[in-house]
Amino acid sequence: MKQIISLTVAGIIGGLVVITGLKFTESPTIIESNAAAQVIKASNIINTGVNTDFVHASAVATDAVVHINAQESRTLAMQRQEESRRNRRGSAFDNFFGGGDFFGNNFHRPKSGSGSGVIISSDGYIVTNNHVVGFADVINVTLNDGRVMKATKIGTDPSTDLAVIKIEGVSESFQKLEYADSDQVQVGEWVLAVGSPFGYLKSTVTAGIISAIGRDLDIIEGEKTIEEFIQTDAVVNPGNSGGALVNDQGKLVGINSAIATPTGVYAGYSFAIPSNLAKVIIKDIIENGDIERVNLGIEGYDVKDIKEDFNLSENNGFYVDDVYIGSAAQFGGLLPGDIIKKVNGEQINELEDIKRVMKFNKVGDTVKLDVVRNGAKKTIKLKLRKSM
Repeated sequence: MKQIISLTVAGIIGGLVVITGLKFTESPTIIESNAAAQVIKASNIINTGVNTDFVHASAVATDAVVHINAQESRTLAMQRQEESRRNRRGSAFDNFFGGGDFFGNNFHRPKSGSGSGVIISSDGYIVTNNHVVGFADVINVTLNDGRVMKATKIGTDPSTDLAVIKIEGVSESFQKLEYADSDQVQVGEWVLAVGSPFGYLKSTVTAGIISAIGRDLDIIEGEKTIEEFIQTDAVVNPGNSGGALVNDQGKLVGINSAIATPTGVYAGYSFAIPSNLAKVIIKDIIENGDIERVNLGIEGYDVKDIKEDFNLSENNGFYVDDVYIGSAAQFGGLLPGDIIKKVNGEQINELEDIKRVMKFNKVGDTVKLDVVRNGAKKTIKLKLRKSM
């Protein structure tokens, strides 16, 4: 299957959230308003005993995790309704398919949802999932001490399912979570999931272990998505979305985002967005209001999928089938037929490797590509450009 790499590098690669190739063992249940869920078959890892004291980590984390109530105002709902109607204008069936009743009245009710969030600065910036607040313009957060405060949406990044909001109108120092280095987490390491499952069990803490890292689940919709979830068996349920996954020191390892379930509730595994990825996205949103995306500007195939059809001598890499006009690839001299073997010195076996290597690159960065062109090895340097 041909793959498009307008290789977005969102602050991190702008687009990093495209997950493909996952095989489901059962029909998945997806929970997008309170907790995204997807069904996958994973390895059986069983906790046999707890040898770690989680009291300190729990105390630190619960004070920095909030419950979020998100609402779409009637005004915003009406704007959404009108936009939907404009997109369908001209159809004889407008009134029958969501365009309003026979009198033109709006019957789309405002959306609402709830989830969790993590305070990541003492002045009240909070990270959560895009699917928790992306639709909303009225947001309230409930702190661990029970106080309810208004929050403003600063920005969202649907491609990573992350969003940033900020507590408004209050001048105080909030308890925040420090970041852990998520690149250093190991399978078998103990972690805690903190959040508000089901919307009413606030400040709930559950324990589990890291079951796998770098999971690409293909659950985030869009062309330029980034997924490299941390998988854990800590109990996560609807309402935990946007909550914290912390290590035994109470430092933020990830943002809980999805569960594997055939029923809509916890069934063995949950998935979190790594803190290192979240940290870059959060910084871009706070500083710029959105994510600055870069673009290689190529389309192509994984060599392993087309080797025989294209009679290629290479066994791995990414085959460039098309180069966009005005792209970084064109200006850098990349040509159709080139096979990308390495990016910045790291081996490339498939498209996902390119995304992984480039996920923290920004506009203006120089990327070195080792390619094979007509059987000869060649090194190309590209200066990354903003997405067109």
